[in-house]
Amino acid sequence: MALLQNAVNSKAEKPRVYLETSVVSYLTARASRDLVVAAHQQITQEWWERERTHYVLFVSDLVHVEAGQGNPDAAQRRLALLEPLAVLEESEEIRELAELYAKEIPLPRRAAADALHMALAAWHEMDYLLTWTCQHIANGFVRRRLEEIDRTAAITSPTICTPEELLYGNQNMD
Repeated sequence: MALLQNAVNSKAEKPRVYLETSVVSYLTARASRDLVVAAHQQITQEWWERERTHYVLFVSDLVHVEAGQGNPDAAQRRLALLEPLAVLEESEEIRELAELYAKEIPLPRRAAADALHMALAAWHEMDYLLTWTCQHIANGFVRRRLEEIDRTAAITSPTICTPEELLYGNQNMD
């Protein structure tokens, strides 16, 4: 009976989502002339308007650093959006996990920040890591390898997905 009660209680809690910087960037950017990017921006805005209240949202200091780079006006919009969101703490264990991901997946050196995003989400037991970084994060090969590494380390992998993949999910959960 206790197991059943725990399952019922866990359904009542909102899932925890780590927002990677690309989501914040797509959400606040001016409309792109590139059709694919413009579609991703529109999907991200729709997710933000319709779905975000179904989740508890988290970011990290890394997201703040990345969001603060580039065009000052765009950076200001990104940082303003991040202001109310909870920030996950970074630790030596998380940095070590990121190094393991970078080595074992394997990721190119320039994707070190992507490995850190994945490590932050996994270490803090996020349900989802939301991203548009499909080359180094939301990629079938990366997802599978990450799950193998986490299983070996007894860490629960977050579900890595794009805003599009979480756009209509709650319609079937209510």
